Amino acid sequence: MKAVMYHYVRPFDPSYPNFKNLHIEDFQKQLDYFEAEYGFVKREDFLSSFEKKELPKGVVLTFDDGLSCHYDFVFPELKKRNLWGIFYIPTFPYTNQKILDVHRTHLLLGKYNAYDLYSYLTSIVNDSMIDKSKVDEFKKFTYNTQINDEYTLIFKRMTNYFIDYKYRERVMDELMKYFFPNENELINSFYVSENQIKEMHEGGMIIGSHTVNHPVMSRLNELDQRKEIENSFEFLEDIIQNNEFKTFCYPYGGFHSFNDLTEKILSENNCQCSFNVEHRDINSNDLINRKQALPRYDCNCFKHGQVRNIN
Repeated sequence: MKAVMYHYVRPFDPSYPNFKNLHIEDFQKQLDYFEAEYGFVKREDFLSSFEKKELPKGVVLTFDDGLSCHYDFVFPELKKRNLWGIFYIPTFPYTNQKILDVHRTHLLLGKYNAYDLYSYLTSIVNDSMIDKSKVDEFKKFTYNTQINDEYTLIFKRMTNYFIDYKYRERVMDELMKYFFPNENELINSFYVSENQIKEMHEGGMIIGSHTVNHPVMSRLNELDQRKEIENSFEFLEDIIQNNEFKTFCYPYGGFHSFNDLTEKILSENNCQCSFNVEHRDINSNDLINRKQALPRYDCNCFKHGQVRNIN
């Protein structure tokens, strides 16, 4: 069984010339490719596999971040093909009416020159704001499979990993105020709405948790990890109700992004499975012994999964 991860799936937008999204046409081609090469796991077979410990064959489609393009483009395409997917939703945007910092990084890099962003960032960040405890680890394990220029890479690492969480939101607020003074106008069109989440659930899609704030879970203490997991599940259950399958995926992904404590908390909260990012097939041992860290491929590991507009 292959689980495949997607983020932005939408047409090219000339107002964001650097934005790295999978074009909807390439998504359609990739679905055709998966159908021909592997087939798709049936929803009922996936749901029952964790109880029966039987490994179905085929592809499972997963979509992270609760993005509006998942409702606008992905959901209709899956319905047309009688397919299903798992959609992982971070809940902070709904409770705080604010774009997540990780997505602010995407918007900034999608619209502006990375050197200009880096220059402004270094003018407002000083050394005391850097969390030095895991810098070497994060340098080693982050963005190694992506194509990034020097300034894009350091900007992403600083905003997503290096700046201490005590300061990051304030730093991102300053960046957005300077480069995106109209940020408040973007929030309602950036994410799927609560009604759309409910519609997708009723249409056969599985809705899972992607935390509240999209943090690197391994950077958090036990109390904060519990809040991220439990509060997000509670919020989603208020929307969809009678959730038959509780599932989670780790923000950023990779073994550096969570720890044994994270897996323990998920199991205690009766989470049936969680997805990591590890480019290999799911095997029977994963289902039996480590269902809170199931491997998952990025879509760009397969034909038609590459971004068209890499500069």
